[in-house]
Amino acid sequence: MNMGKPALTVIIPVYRVEDTLDRCIQSVVGQAAEGMEIILVDDGSDDSCPQRCDEWARQDERILVVHQPNGGLSKARNAGLDIARGDYITFVDSDDYIEAGTYPALLRLLQQHPDYDLLEFPYEKDRVYTFGEQTYEDVGDYWLRCQAYSHTFACNKIYRRALFDEVRFPKGMLFEDAYTLPLLLKAAKRVATTETGRYHYTINPKGITATADGNGLAMLLNAHLGNGMPMDDRYYMHLLNIQMDVYELTDAPIKLSARRVSTQGLPLKMKAKAILNNTIGIRRLCRLNKALHKIRNRLSASS
Repeated sequence: MNMGKPALTVIIPVYRVEDTLDRCIQSVVGQAAEGMEIILVDDGSDDSCPQRCDEWARQDERILVVHQPNGGLSKARNAGLDIARGDYITFVDSDDYIEAGTYPALLRLLQQHPDYDLLEFPYEKDRVYTFGEQTYEDVGDYWLRCQAYSHTFACNKIYRRALFDEVRFPKGMLFEDAYTLPLLLKAAKRVATTETGRYHYTINPKGITATADGNGLAMLLNAHLGNGMPMDDRYYMHLLNIQMDVYELTDAPIKLSARRVSTQGLPLKMKAKAILNNTIGIRRLCRLNKALHKIRNRLSASS
């Protein structure tokens, strides 16, 4: 890592999170990682967050604050990227927090393996998700074997700064991580996963994932369909679930191409859906799923 500039830049977008902001920032400043800069991007928050960001910057010289008109999560992350100086980049959402000692341990690992372009570490949501101690020289292998398509989150990863030379988060899109990760992987030569550290994801009932409607899920599906990443049967079944939800909520034309799926090695519930897909086809399966949900909703309403 180069002398005279930070080893790690932590970018934290901030918008209407006055209840969780201090916990988030405290978890980062308490990491005791050498050579770390922290960029707080106030995305036009209309609560006490702008003042709190400035107060944190007065307390800790490693903190930089950017104030900008509200433009969404992607614009906030991009603003941080535009001024980041670290050899490595990571992100934290301001309603989440980092386990103590995570960044120092991960930076030591990166010092031991300077060839790693992207390092993914565990996160905790409803349970702890870990991906083993693995190194991938084929990013397509990482995408499929690690099922990275199901955890494209920006925040539980550390990236070599150069991966973002030609990549930014898409503005105005929901599930922006799903658009961005494949682009970063195409620029990477070696990806690794570790069981070291932990990112604590806080379930937000008002967040993008919890409140996504059919149009939002359509953006997620489009991100996957246009990413150029390899496809196997399990990944296809992951996309089939999204496509079924999109069709149910929007009645829009089906975009996922038909595919006959091998049921070998699939979990039981996924296997049953794959058999239906192979038997009646994706279009009829989507229609059947929508009809069954209508019936279930009517029964629930009448009970």
